[in-house]
Amino acid sequence: MATLHLCIETPAARKDWHPSAADASALDRAAAILCNGGTVAMPTETVYGLAANALNPDAVAKIFLAKQRPHWDPLIVHVSDQAMMEPIVASIPRAAQLLMEAFWPGPLTLLLPRSAQIPDAVTAARPLVGIRMPQHPVALELIRRTGLPLAAPSANRFGHISPTTAAHVLADLDGRIDAVLDAGPTACGVESTVLDPGQHPAILYRHGAVSQEQIESVLAPSFGSDSVLEWKPSTLTAQPREALPSPGVGLRHYAPRARLILVEAHTDAIIAAVENLKDRIPRIGLLIPQNLPGYAQSALPSGTIRFSWGDWLIPETLAETLYSGLRSLDSAGCDAIIAPTPLPSGIGAALLDRLLKAAVPAD
Repeated sequence: MATLHLCIETPAARKDWHPSAADASALDRAAAILCNGGTVAMPTETVYGLAANALNPDAVAKIFLAKQRPHWDPLIVHVSDQAMMEPIVASIPRAAQLLMEAFWPGPLTLLLPRSAQIPDAVTAARPLVGIRMPQHPVALELIRRTGLPLAAPSANRFGHISPTTAAHVLADLDGRIDAVLDAGPTACGVESTVLDPGQHPAILYRHGAVSQEQIESVLAPSFGSDSVLEWKPSTLTAQPREALPSPGVGLRHYAPRARLILVEAHTDAIIAAVENLKDRIPRIGLLIPQNLPGYAQSALPSGTIRFSWGDWLIPETLAETLYSGLRSLDSAGCDAIIAPTPLPSGIGAALLDRLLKAAVPAD
């Protein structure tokens, strides 16, 4: 059966958004599905997430089934306010409280000690549960209407490109989930940052829309200059033998069907890569930003398929369009996609993380 497509008619980008009567009806239908143990893809400020009641093991199991997600990969739980955390979190460290005050609602996931109410499947049987309060007004309103914490990983097939529109969701999951709540394209374009604030230094498991530099600026006055440490796995395989410590740290993720090739951030490097591939690869796609060093439209190799990938000098525009660009070039039938490599600072660290994982060859 086809997935129910529910639309939000009133633009929901502003903080003062209020649902129209039609929006309220769509939200109520989505909330009813979730309260009855179903699955709904919902918009957040990062990407669309596939939501289900985080307290219902049968509902959580539907997420894994729809996404074909392995059970060693834990989920993130979304709440609408801190009061909703009380039954599901055993304690909140001081560092976590500081970060919630600074960045919530927003794209920061905190790994906190779980209570017994959280099913093992949500955390891959680990003692910490990822919690975040999304900034998107539609996501917040949907959670409020259910009165439930919602487990919600990205609403795509496991390992594939994350969805930033309802159309992306349906391309992957139509007929596999109950509904998608469509509020237009997402704003950030890359997933939340994931951090364990219960250790010193705090462990940064996944770069995201809240940068490491921003987190350090909040924690440093209380915990010193070395307040955040980036997690570096000693070994990581495509099929881990044990549960991963955090969502989003799998070896290969966010990946297009086409082979992704990363090159130096200069137009000459893109041209050289095309020259190296053109006799072996029939259809070559380019993620080509404005203001890339050496950029000139006339210098780009002919016969390539191009996606205008934001402004190199404004990395937030690259984050916003990264996944739509990869999906567009995949849909155009590209056999390989060439992309320049961002600098690992600010949101560029999140972009680099996603591109490196997407470039890992498939088994």
